[in-house]
Amino acid sequence: MATPIDSQRSDFSRRKLLQAGGLGAAASLVPKVARSEGLPAGRGPAMRRQRQALPEKGLPATPAAGIVALNRMGFGPRPGDIAAFTALGANDPDRVAAYVAQQLDPDSIVDTELDNRLAAAGYESIGISQDPDTYRATLWDWYINDNAPSGNTSSSLPRDELTRATFVRAMYGNKQLVEVMTDFWLNHFNVNINHSSFVRTMYAHMDLVIRLEVMGNFRTMLEAVAGSTAMLYYLDNYTSSNAGPNENFSRELFELHTLGAENYLGVIQQNQVPLDDDGRPIAYVDADVFEATRCFTGWSFSYGVSGDGDTGLFYYRPEWHDRFQKNVLGVFIPQDQAALQDGRDVLDALASHPGTGRHIARKLCRRLIGDDPPQNVIDAAAAVFTAQWQAPDQLQQVYETILLSAEFRTTWGEKIKRPFEIAVSAMRAAGADFTLRMDDSDTSSFLSRYDDTGQELFTWPSPDGFPDVRGAWQSMTPRVAAWRLCNWLIDFDDDADNYYVDVLGQTPGTVRSSNELADFWIQRILYRPMDPADRNEIVQFMAQGINPDFDLNFDDGDTRDRLRAMVGLLLMSPDFLWR
Repeated sequence: MATPIDSQRSDFSRRKLLQAGGLGAAASLVPKVARSEGLPAGRGPAMRRQRQALPEKGLPATPAAGIVALNRMGFGPRPGDIAAFTALGANDPDRVAAYVAQQLDPDSIVDTELDNRLAAAGYESIGISQDPDTYRATLWDWYINDNAPSGNTSSSLPRDELTRATFVRAMYGNKQLVEVMTDFWLNHFNVNINHSSFVRTMYAHMDLVIRLEVMGNFRTMLEAVAGSTAMLYYLDNYTSSNAGPNENFSRELFELHTLGAENYLGVIQQNQVPLDDDGRPIAYVDADVFEATRCFTGWSFSYGVSGDGDTGLFYYRPEWHDRFQKNVLGVFIPQDQAALQDGRDVLDALASHPGTGRHIARKLCRRLIGDDPPQNVIDAAAAVFTAQWQAPDQLQQVYETILLSAEFRTTWGEKIKRPFEIAVSAMRAAGADFTLRMDDSDTSSFLSRYDDTGQELFTWPSPDGFPDVRGAWQSMTPRVAAWRLCNWLIDFDDDADNYYVDVLGQTPGTVRSSNELADFWIQRILYRPMDPADRNEIVQFMAQGINPDFDLNFDDGDTRDRLRAMVGLLLMSPDFLWR
C-alpha cells in the first residue's frame, strides 16, 4: 500500500464611521452556521445541531432592480453599470430578464479590461491551460516536483496568485455571475487551501474545473471535484482502500455536497427507509455512507508510488478497490464492474435524487435571494435541477429559474455583504485602479488587512464552507476590520503618489460645497438617496461647521483628506452593506 504524503487614521473618520455604520448592532460573531437545514416532520436528527437564527429587524426599502441585480448577481456596480442596465428595457422585469440572459451566456461577454489586467499582473501559475489535466500536471511538475521556469517552486505561489486573481476577476470582470457562482461552488465544495503543500499547489486546478462547469452540469462538476487532487487529499480518499476504507469523503459527499443533512435518517437499516413514488429511498442512512465508501476505494492520484508516474493526475488503483457488490440509496451495484463504475453509479444516484435538488436549490436561493428564501422559488428551482440533472445546461436553467422570479428582484436587505463582497464592491463603486501584483508591497498590505476581516479566501477550516447568513457577519470584528480596509483603500497611494482610489480626480470641478460633494458621492456609491438624517451626518462631517452651501478650498490638504474620509464613510454605511 502506498504511503500518504500600517498607517495612521484620523480620529474624525473613526468616530463618524462608528456612528454611521452602526457597528455595535450585534454583540458577537457567529463563527459558523449549522450544516443541517432542518428535517421535515418525522425525520431523524441531523448529524450536526442547527443554530437558531438571529431575530430579524426592520428591512430597508427595496431599491431599483438594477441595484438588486448588480449586487446579488455580481459584486456591485461600477461607474456606468446602472445606466447600461437601465438601457436594457422599458421596465424592471424586462431589464432583469435581459441582464440575466447576458450573464447566462458568458462566452458572448467581452472582458478585455480583465484580460489586460491579468496579463499585466504577470501571474505565473494562472491561465497556463484551460485543459484540466494539462493544468493539473503542470502545477504538479512546477511546484511539487520543483520545475517551475521562474525558479520559484514554492507551493504557496499558486495559492497566492489564485487569491490575487480572484480579487481581480471580481473587481474588473464583466462576467459577474460566473464569479459569484464560482465563489458559491468553491464554498459548497469547501477545501481549506492551507491544508497541505499538495492542496496549496493543486487548489487552482479545482478552481478551474468548477469554472469550466459553473454554467453547465452539476453531475459533471461533482465528478470533476471528487477526482481533483485537492479534494482527494483534503478528505483522505487518495489512500482509501479495501484494506483500510476511509469514509471522510463519502460522509461529506452525502452531507454537504449532495443530499445534505436535511435528508439524513441516522443509523436505521437501509430497508427501513421509506420510498418515494419512484421507488427510491427518500433519504440516506449511515449504511449508505459506508457502502459508498467502498465504491470509492482506489480513487487516488499519482504521487510517485507503485509506478503511478508522479504526475498529480487522477489515478485509479484497481488493486485497492473493493470489488464486491454494494447497495447505495437502493441502487444495487454488482461485483467486478469496470474501473470507476461503482463510484460513478453513486454519483449518478446522488445527482439525480430529488433531495439533492432541494438541498442545492435552497443553498442557491439563500445566496441569490435571502437567508430565508421563499419556498415556492426553492421548489421551482429544485424541480428544474432534478428534471434536468443530465442536461448540459442544467445549472443555467436552475439559475434562470431563481433570477427571473419576482422574489429575486423584489427582495432586499435580507442579505448583507460579507467581507469579500465589501472589499470588491467598494473598489468597484469607488473606481479603484488596483491590480494585485505579486511583487507589490501594497498588495501585501491590502491582503493583510483583508485577512483580518475573517474571510481570508479559501481558508475555512472545515468542509462546510464560510457561513452565508447575515448573522455570521453582523458584529464588531468583521465590520471594524472591513472599515479599516476601506479606509486603507481610500487613503493609500503608490510610490508615484497615485491614489488607488482617486477620489479628487473623480469629483467634478463644479462640485465643491459640502452639500454638493455629499450628494455627488452618495449617488455615485449608492445610486439612490440616503435617509435624510444619514445624509445630514455625511454633510455635517464634510462641512465641519462651515455653511454646507459654501465652496470648500480644495488646495487645502485637510479638505482633500476629509473628502476621502467621507467616501470611506459611505462605503461602510448600512445602505452600502445591504444586498
